[in-house]
Amino acid sequence: MNSPSIFTWEQAKKIADLVVFQKFGEHLKDSELEVLQGAWEGLTYEKMAEDFYRSVNYIRGDVGPKLWQKLSDALAEEVTKKNFKAALERASSLQQTVPPVSPIPDAAFRRLQLPFPEGSVPLDSPFYLEREGVESVCYGSISKAGSLTRIKAPKLMGKTSLMARIIARGKTQNYQTANLDLSDIERGIIVDLDKFLRWFCLMVGRQCQLDSRLQDLWDTEILGSNDNCTVYFEEYLLPEINGPLLLGLDNVDRIFPCIEVVEDFLGMLRSWHEKGKTSQRWRQLRLVMAYSTECYVPLDMNQSPFNAGIPVELQEFNRKQVKQWACLYGLDWNESQVDALMGTIGGHPYLVGLALYEIGSGRMDLDRLLQSAPTEAGIYSSHLRRHLETLQSSPELFDAFQQVVASPEPIELNSMQIYKLHSMGLVRQNDNRVQPRCNLYREYFHRGL
Repeated sequence: MNSPSIFTWEQAKKIADLVVFQKFGEHLKDSELEVLQGAWEGLTYEKMAEDFYRSVNYIRGDVGPKLWQKLSDALAEEVTKKNFKAALERASSLQQTVPPVSPIPDAAFRRLQLPFPEGSVPLDSPFYLEREGVESVCYGSISKAGSLTRIKAPKLMGKTSLMARIIARGKTQNYQTANLDLSDIERGIIVDLDKFLRWFCLMVGRQCQLDSRLQDLWDTEILGSNDNCTVYFEEYLLPEINGPLLLGLDNVDRIFPCIEVVEDFLGMLRSWHEKGKTSQRWRQLRLVMAYSTECYVPLDMNQSPFNAGIPVELQEFNRKQVKQWACLYGLDWNESQVDALMGTIGGHPYLVGLALYEIGSGRMDLDRLLQSAPTEAGIYSSHLRRHLETLQSSPELFDAFQQVVASPEPIELNSMQIYKLHSMGLVRQNDNRVQPRCNLYREYFHRGL
């Protein structure tokens, strides 16, 4: 007599992901898999929060209930933390073996109406792909009083989409939130420290739905601009909020060329982070900064925010993630197709997203896309021309990148050239040596330059 087979965690994870994908056209998120595994191991929500560096309120009040409801809908029966094992085992036995993940059915796929990949990915979009471990690190960081989280990546790598999700996570934890995009500031404000800090205080207050008291609390006769800004937070904004304040600053590198502002502002942020280690008032502040590269203006080691807090660097997607993303676009790709795409554009989120959109919407096939990619007839022509125009406007940068694309090996450049090319997303960096970020850039710019 054959003994009954043992239903394992790996089988449970696969069947749970499969039934959710078949029902909703999306895979289980990292946070949902964490809760599922924790429940499998018999952990309490408190223990899960401790192990996965997340808020217990977020797990108990958000992820857990939504996961069990999602599984209930997918399995057409009530699923809870207590009975999910039996429910998944029944589903697995009906399937006999777990089949490979298939693309979204045509009807469901049409309903999704593929969004054109531009700007930030909406919070409710199924096309947002979590990076392995990145979101959980950020969510864990903002749960700590007085924290500083630094998100670094070249342009078009997904910093703004990640920032939006961090802010949304803060709202689920009942934080007061403010999210400022420094790329939106007018030039006349960003070059004047006093105007910039007044703008900064005003915008944070507005997003926190507080009236402005700048006229009453800004003392221009005795205090400097940094002191006035610190006093405004310490004596008005933070006391009025009287709870955690999650402050997101996106595109911080916009102020790096503004010598009149950058050193004082960044030094002030660092001092606020240090105050959070000893002051109960400043422990309210959770600060998240996103930027393309570190500031090239020399900063005192003890005043720079770039050697404090939790660093998070966004990397390109790997093969597994690109294949998963392709599946969301209705593409049942094999390894060779994924390798062919990544051999040209790597795992750059914007470049990959645009390719999957074009192929998934039926506009062209993979072979045609790759053949035309580095030409003016390809889907990347506007993106490539914008970079070319930027390079042509700077003769020194033009000459530097010309050397990079012409060399089969990484070459050495000076710090400023590396800073500018890396912030544009054109090169991979290894110490003082760089090479083109992908073959698309090498082929197009070798010809164009």
